[in-house]
Amino acid sequence: MIKPFIRNHDYNFIKKQAAFLKQTLRTAVDPKVLESVRYSTESNIMGRFPLADAHQQQLLKGISGLDTADEFDRYLGQLQPYVVEFPTVTAKQIQKLFPKNKKLKIPDLSAVSHRHTTYLSWLDISTNKMFLVHEMNGLIMGVEGRFIPSNKKSYCFLCNRHEELVFFSAVATKRPAKSSPDYYKAIGNYLCMNSMECNKNVTDLSALEKFMEAVTG
Repeated sequence: MIKPFIRNHDYNFIKKQAAFLKQTLRTAVDPKVLESVRYSTESNIMGRFPLADAHQQQLLKGISGLDTADEFDRYLGQLQPYVVEFPTVTAKQIQKLFPKNKKLKIPDLSAVSHRHTTYLSWLDISTNKMFLVHEMNGLIMGVEGRFIPSNKKSYCFLCNRHEELVFFSAVATKRPAKSSPDYYKAIGNYLCMNSMECNKNVTDLSALEKFMEAVTG
């Protein structure tokens, strides 16, 4: 029985390590360099899974012995069934995350690739709003805010890739003790306009979860 244990961002990390090793195989002439890269690639991947059982370790360690492009493709393909899917959420559940938006425009959930999703995000052009949904600490959480297209490429704070961005600004829901009634704190950052591409590239959750914690308290 297959027990998924690789989250999307970890799978993206494995793909990145595999691409680096494959490139090294094409260019390295020093056997010692190649041996070092093989070792570091495997160590970096295994470091992501300190609780992996014997079967899981065997699956992951296979990368150090790969040589051809076909072998790398097979390795990544064998890991696909072990990727943890993003929780299935319904339109009704999403509406409950954003109760003040009675006319909330919900994306086509049937088009979501759950196995390759770290977070859901979509834009409502008519209201200049952006919505973000992510599972954190076992709970599905939602954040909404305003977005402004940057009209240029730069580095996304979530995936660190050079992509077309928007500036996303959300109002913190938690107020400091004894704050004035008109207290207002907006938290913003630049992230990918195309969340599907971002989900293919994100390898670390820390920036995303720090942002969500800052907004939701």
